[in-house]
Amino acid sequence: MEPKANSEVTDAMESDLLRSVHAILLELDGHHTASQFNRGMLRWTLHKKIERNPANNSTLVKIVVKELERAERSDNKLHIIPLLHTLMYAILQAVYIPDDLYKRVYEFCKRLLTLPQPYCTVGLSHAIRVKSERLTPGVLYQRMVLSEQNIKNEQYQYLEKVFVFADPALLSMEMSAALSSEIESASTCRSHMSYMCDVIVHTMQAALGDSCDAPTLECMLKAKGQDTIELCFREVVATVEVCAEEAGGNHSLYTGRLQQLYTTIVSSANPDGQSSSTLFGIPLPNPEISFHLWREDELLWKELAKFTRSAPSSEVLSSDSASFEMPDPVSDLTSSELLRLSILSTDSGIERDLPPSELPAVSEEPSAGRSEQEQGRLFRKGGIKMKPSVSDGMALLQDTLEETGASPPGKLQRRAGSHGLPGGRQQKLYTARIVVLGDDRIVGRLAKAYYSLRKRDARRPFLTQKLNLQIYYIPVTHEEYSFTKENTPTAGSDLCQLAAYLGRVDPWYENNIRSLCQMIPKLAKMKSCSGKSSEANPFLTDVISYYVRMGLQPVYFCIYSVKMAFTCLTKEHVEDVFVTQLQIDIPECMGFSGTMKGSNCGAMMTISYKKASLSNREVEKGLSLRTSGLVMRAIPTCETEDLDCLTVSFSEGSKVKAGVDGKIRTCNIKIRTLERKPFTVCLDQDYRRIFKNVASIEVSPCLEPGYVMQKMQNSRFSVSDQEDIGLTKYMSKVLPLPINTFAGIIQ
Repeated sequence: MEPKANSEVTDAMESDLLRSVHAILLELDGHHTASQFNRGMLRWTLHKKIERNPANNSTLVKIVVKELERAERSDNKLHIIPLLHTLMYAILQAVYIPDDLYKRVYEFCKRLLTLPQPYCTVGLSHAIRVKSERLTPGVLYQRMVLSEQNIKNEQYQYLEKVFVFADPALLSMEMSAALSSEIESASTCRSHMSYMCDVIVHTMQAALGDSCDAPTLECMLKAKGQDTIELCFREVVATVEVCAEEAGGNHSLYTGRLQQLYTTIVSSANPDGQSSSTLFGIPLPNPEISFHLWREDELLWKELAKFTRSAPSSEVLSSDSASFEMPDPVSDLTSSELLRLSILSTDSGIERDLPPSELPAVSEEPSAGRSEQEQGRLFRKGGIKMKPSVSDGMALLQDTLEETGASPPGKLQRRAGSHGLPGGRQQKLYTARIVVLGDDRIVGRLAKAYYSLRKRDARRPFLTQKLNLQIYYIPVTHEEYSFTKENTPTAGSDLCQLAAYLGRVDPWYENNIRSLCQMIPKLAKMKSCSGKSSEANPFLTDVISYYVRMGLQPVYFCIYSVKMAFTCLTKEHVEDVFVTQLQIDIPECMGFSGTMKGSNCGAMMTISYKKASLSNREVEKGLSLRTSGLVMRAIPTCETEDLDCLTVSFSEGSKVKAGVDGKIRTCNIKIRTLERKPFTVCLDQDYRRIFKNVASIEVSPCLEPGYVMQKMQNSRFSVSDQEDIGLTKYMSKVLPLPINTFAGIIQ
């Protein structure tokens, strides 16, 4: 009766998992419109079932493979990428998968290489990971735990960290504190000893299968001392890494070494050498997550710099070297330090610039033979002029070629997906996963910080050499900017234009991430009102963990530079950036709410621009008109049009002859007023980024700082400054903002 009972339990469990997978696919097809506010809960519920019993991951793999093959036969491409991510997430945590099942998964992923983007890219990425796991069972789980939990070791030194930045304009102090407590408590790290035990048990189960008595192994490990656990852990990690690095791997040698270590550990528990053949799963722990409120643009640099300072023992620098390689941000410097700030050195070499505490003793008293005038002169001490090394320049150049791609300028098709073969690029020691919570306003501030970081590294590469930066976006709106009971968007939903676009091009992002738009404020409010800790079912942390682990396909958004001149001639020009929208208003005619004050209001403006076209032939055009305002949008608002350019729309009442629909499509535009009427500029709909009394603006795509630096070096050997020579011909001229999704862009 016992085998029959076990079979009935297995069948019931398999039927339950199958129903969950079918429910997710029905939701993806749009058959659950009534549950619009609960999208993503079905996927989370399925993964929680597996987390409670990870041994069922192999069953889920079998179910998902069948559904993938069915989607392939019916040519239902909508299901392929969501099912692939569900499959890979199960493989990551599976304790043991039969080789014939691995082979089916691998063969399916290889067949995706014949499909267009993004299916071939995602299929290739998963095929490489499945092949690695098949040859070295347990390698994916081990590497993920080691990097995410920052467990330093000699064999695998790569580290990862998740940074969550929230917009304080959307969350009250109570709600922010509740979110911070929710995220950090759910991702609180256990002791490294417990993670080491998890890695040992999971790796041996994955490699040895039924011959591994996991409960006994775990009990014996806990009974041993710290030194013994660390010794076993180092041996397991070394065995896995040696096998993974070998071409093809030696599976028999790999399992033989682990079997020998396993026998040594459990021999005292089973003197006769017999095993109970018990498998059980170990849940994949959430990564280490730090929560921050985005109160200053320098915060991103500060946190990334702190992270890269936590180097493994073999990479630790001396204090002098660390201070030289990573200069502190300008906002952190005191007034005395600002006087002697330079690009490549923190020391001007001039004694007069030094604060009194750093002056040498001989300078405290005037020399007897020197006049007062001579004493006031500037004397330079032995300074050293440092130039960026060749390796520094090549690091930035390689980063520019790999991360931004080398697509020709002027093309209006938006780029998406990772470039090159997965794993083909040089892997860096650190990976920072930046998750921003908010609307278009925080994306604009992120773009500004990202541009500043790239310019800083172009002058003196530091983060470029060590850090791989991955950016993620979870939209959040205040309760007043939510959906009505009729499920129609209110005016406030326009603040999430970028998230709406990502949801249109990636249905899996729409179901699992954009659905959090209204849910996060509600969760934070419930948490702050109750005041109780919700350790069970940490929904938000689980979603963030799933997103940063499986969302590896970037969508690139152009960052636009705007140069502003003011009516006051003594005021310096200002340069800023935006990524979603720029709005111009005449203050006496229209407010930012869009309400007209009179039909005759407006200012006479001249506009010169380069008309964007699919043929990539830019045509210089110009016009003059009286208008009360205009809006430049960088994000397409409809599904039928996806052009990577600015769409300029004028306010009502403006006499426009720009085109049939009264809009201008361009990437470069200049606007100035002909009358003594200044206008107001607002970037990314952010009230904190409003500029008044503006006389003219010039908008163009931001140039890649690495390209600019290389161009400056080439100008010494080129007669024409406009000509691209050498490596600049293969570099991207513009700097895009890459935001990761699950699929990139599905046409």
